[in-house]
Amino acid sequence: MPDAQDLTVDPQAVARLAMQIPALKRAPRMGWLIRGVAPGEVESVAAHTAGVGLVALLLADLVETPIDRGRLLSICLLHDLAEAVIGDLPRPAVRYFDPGAKSAAEARALRDMLAGLPFTADWLALWRDFEDAATDEARLARDADRLDLLLQAAAYHASGRRGLDDFWESAAQYTWYFSASAFLFEQLQQQYSHNDFSGIR
Repeated sequence: MPDAQDLTVDPQAVARLAMQIPALKRAPRMGWLIRGVAPGEVESVAAHTAGVGLVALLLADLVETPIDRGRLLSICLLHDLAEAVIGDLPRPAVRYFDPGAKSAAEARALRDMLAGLPFTADWLALWRDFEDAATDEARLARDADRLDLLLQAAAYHASGRRGLDDFWESAAQYTWYFSASAFLFEQLQQQYSHNDFSGIR
């Protein structure tokens, strides 16, 4: 097993990045907090990231388009990495930023986080792919990102939380990239309209 002296990268840069990862486990998804979900019940950014990855993997086996699963899951894991530094900004707050300001801030944060690492350009390109929805993998990740949000909204609804209808109304206006994503949304929407969340644990 190689030790730190055998690494061809700056070991301090590796450690600096690694030590920022736990912040994602502590960072709350602010959209839930401002809607009254109790701090102890609010999902973390890391929990959302895991949900997006699992939904994306599910969808990858349902779409007819060939999907590079490694690239797909890499995009899912990296899409909110900058939030370890800047935190999660809910949509109502982002409306007050100039167009592109949030994305530019995340790009700067990522460049700082990845400074000194040989894969900086690769990771930034994966993150930018998600932002631009430039490939099928990124588009599937974006669908999964929206679906995981709805699944969490459904879980909160099932536990008695109300006042989350706007998430479903917004999703009804969203243009799904893949028919499998639209199909899953329709199923979830049906269950929501019938208040049937018996499958949620």
